[in-house]
Amino acid sequence: MAKGIRQVVLAAMSQAFFTLSVGIGAMEIFGSYMSKEESLLQESMTIASLDTFVAIVSGLIIFPACFAFGVSPDQGPSLIFVTLPKVFINMPLGRVWGTLFFVFMTFASFSTVMAVFENLIASAMDNFQWSRKKATVIFAIVILVLSTPCALGYNLLSDFNIAGKNILDIEDFLVSNILLPLGSLIFLLFCVTKYGWKAENFMTEANLGKGIKVKNWMIPYFRYVLPILIIIVLGQGLF
Repeated sequence: MAKGIRQVVLAAMSQAFFTLSVGIGAMEIFGSYMSKEESLLQESMTIASLDTFVAIVSGLIIFPACFAFGVSPDQGPSLIFVTLPKVFINMPLGRVWGTLFFVFMTFASFSTVMAVFENLIASAMDNFQWSRKKATVIFAIVILVLSTPCALGYNLLSDFNIAGKNILDIEDFLVSNILLPLGSLIFLLFCVTKYGWKAENFMTEANLGKGIKVKNWMIPYFRYVLPILIIIVLGQGLF
């Protein structure tokens, strides 16, 4: 029982990195655009709360539907592209609901693409002085080329796998289990250690505006406890 709870907690922590995109620069880029009228911690808590609410509601819809129609629930990409289509097949008007689900998921994926795009575009604009139009065109071509193998992973390239993982599973593993926790650890240590931005400068920036403020007692937690938790999640994902 304890082992099961530990696995659930670690899986939830891993999912938090993915769903909040805290380790690949997307949230940092959007954070740089936010108004100075609201504090960083206030906005962070609002986003995390809304994201958690949506995740809980999704779970309350998806998993009972799987059990109701006798479909074994899965996790990761297989849940969306393999399990849920089986649920829709067994539902009245399943084609309609399935079509609507994937249409809405397509629109939702655009928000993720925009987050990744803005990360790349803003970085190129700041570091290479590219115009937004130039950066958009170049990265649109790059992302189209690099994402093609993933799009073909369930059809033309379905026979390609490494250690039993197809292309989508491999990319999901690399991003969710390695890049996001590792990136989060780097950002965290940069913000609160003397070798990076330093905690004093971080608090000054984070506490601008109205709302909940970062307190002095939080810094030891950020500096010592959170890195350990992230390292545990990173280790769990790798091993």
